[in-house]
Amino acid sequence: MKKWGFLLFLVLCLSFVFVGKESSNQDKVEVQKNEKNNNVQIEKSGISEGFRTIEITKEQIYQGELLLVNNEYPVHQNSIKSDIVNLFTHHELTQGYVVLDSEIELSEDVAHKFSEMIAAAGKEGVNHFAINSGFRDFDEQSVLYQEMGSDYALPAGYSEHNLGLSLDVGSTQMKMEAAPEGKWLENNAWKYGFILRYPKDKTEVTGIQYEPWHIRYVGLPHSMIMKEKNFALEEYLDFLKEQKSITTTINGEKYEISYYPVSKDITIQVPSNLRYEISGDNMDGVIVTVFPESADTNFKEGRNRE
Repeated sequence: MKKWGFLLFLVLCLSFVFVGKESSNQDKVEVQKNEKNNNVQIEKSGISEGFRTIEITKEQIYQGELLLVNNEYPVHQNSIKSDIVNLFTHHELTQGYVVLDSEIELSEDVAHKFSEMIAAAGKEGVNHFAINSGFRDFDEQSVLYQEMGSDYALPAGYSEHNLGLSLDVGSTQMKMEAAPEGKWLENNAWKYGFILRYPKDKTEVTGIQYEPWHIRYVGLPHSMIMKEKNFALEEYLDFLKEQKSITTTINGEKYEISYYPVSKDITIQVPSNLRYEISGDNMDGVIVTVFPESADTNFKEGRNRE
């Protein structure tokens, strides 16, 4: 009996030790989750190993690919893409589609991504695309507003076209709302980082009538999330503010997206071995996207996504 009593006592002791260790591990997980946006406490707790500290300035609120531009939040001068080029003189950027004006300009980076998307559409037999309009500077936007009025144009600084991230795409065959090109973009543009900025069912959210021709580059994984959740850009940014931090999976690899309010210069931590991008929201914060090590810039048809 003494022998059995001793064994029972030993088992109980080991159980207490195991439960104590499990509880300790659970607390450590909770600290990482709850203190994610608190630099000082993370560094003190020793969780910063494998991370590096970067500085976020107030100016970054107005830079990036997720900027909200509408009648409340205008384009800042430093919001305009710095790589604006004339498409008509860059023939390598206009393979597979028509440029309807010799003065049409666009961000060179966005033009490359648009060309990749058009090439993919061409492989599916959809190949009558045309660009009607791209980047407009403030002077050009002002003239357009005066000529067309508030029903058809926005004042200078309040149009997405003033960023260099948006373009109006048409079909050389028919109106975009009835064209195969319009349907293809609606179903596939998100795979290449583009969104239909003013969908038919979001006029109350965007304040802009349905425009099947107006697409905007926001990049992956944001375009994927917006497509799956049926978010307009306004709704997506509100969602990120509410959630603070989310993860999403493309091709089996996780992307982490975090929102940080910015009222003054701050520091945050990002993984030291992974690529990240920072975009302001043009309101009061920035979005930091951390990419997996082998992230593909475009979603390829036929692969699984979650």
